[in-house]
Order: sequence, then C-alpha cells, then structure tokens
Amino acid sequence: MSKLYFIAAIVVLALLSCNNSQQKHNFEENNLAYNSYGEEISSENSLTSAEMGEKYQDLGPGDTISVSFRTTVNSVCKNKGCWMTLDLPEGDEDVMVTFKDYGFFVPKDIEQKEVIVNGKAYIAEVSVEDQKHYAEDNGKAKAEINAITTPKRGLSFLADGVLIKE
Repeated sequence: MSKLYFIAAIVVLALLSCNNSQQKHNFEENNLAYNSYGEEISSENSLTSAEMGEKYQDLGPGDTISVSFRTTVNSVCKNKGCWMTLDLPEGDEDVMVTFKDYGFFVPKDIEQKEVIVNGKAYIAEVSVEDQKHYAEDNGKAKAEINAITTPKRGLSFLADGVLIKE
C-alpha cells in the first residue's frame, strides 16, 4: 500500500513540474504591454505578416530562416497550448507554430490576439498522422478528421520565444 502512495506522489510531482515549465513574464516595450513565453525576445525589428508571407514564398523544401514576425493567432491547441496557427494576409494557408524542445506553451485562449514570434521559419511536409492529431487538439469533428488522407506541404515555424500583446 505504501508503494502505491509513493508512486502516486511521484506522478503528482511530475505533473506539477510540467506545469511549471510555462514561464510567463510581463513587460512593456515601446509603450505596449506584452506577456512573454520562452526565451526573452524583443518586439523591435519584427517583420509584418505581409513581409513574412513574402519570405515564405521564397522558401523551398529544406530551407530555413531565422526571423521574428508579428501577426494574429488563428487557433491554439486546446489541450495544453503546445501549438498555435498564425495568420498570413495572402492565401488560405496558416503558419503552424510549435515551441522549441516543448520548453514552453502558450495560453489556450489567445485566438485573435496579436503575437510576435521569434525562431526558425521553414516549409514542412505534414504527415496524415500529425494533421489528424492537430485536428483532434483543435476540437474538429470526427468526420472532418477521418477525411484527412494525404500529407500536405505546410508553412512551419519553430518558436524559441513568443510575445503576446495584452
């Protein structure tokens, strides 16, 4: 019986330590208030979403660029904030953002908020399995999830830091 309590205590401590990996910092820059997640980044010299759209057009498979850009959040993982999609002004395609080493997550209620992300932009092939996983996280209907049958080319971003405008 004491082994059961010991195992339960280990599980609880592990879960609590996962929640503490989310480091949120508040600060002001250029008279704007931001919440910061991940590495400390600056809002200065960030590209607009239109400029970032042009950068993605120039990328080919295997290319990456280090960049910071500002845009609006379209959706966020509802399970724990472990990914988000960002808006680009041209085209229907969103940018899929994941977080470096899953070292931090973002709040689950930031749709339509302005963010600045810093990290690496690239083009990726998104597997059927990953597409279905993201659709489940986003609360899509079972029929919509089952309709995903082919890999797709996607705009991807690995963020090391995120600023969310308050």
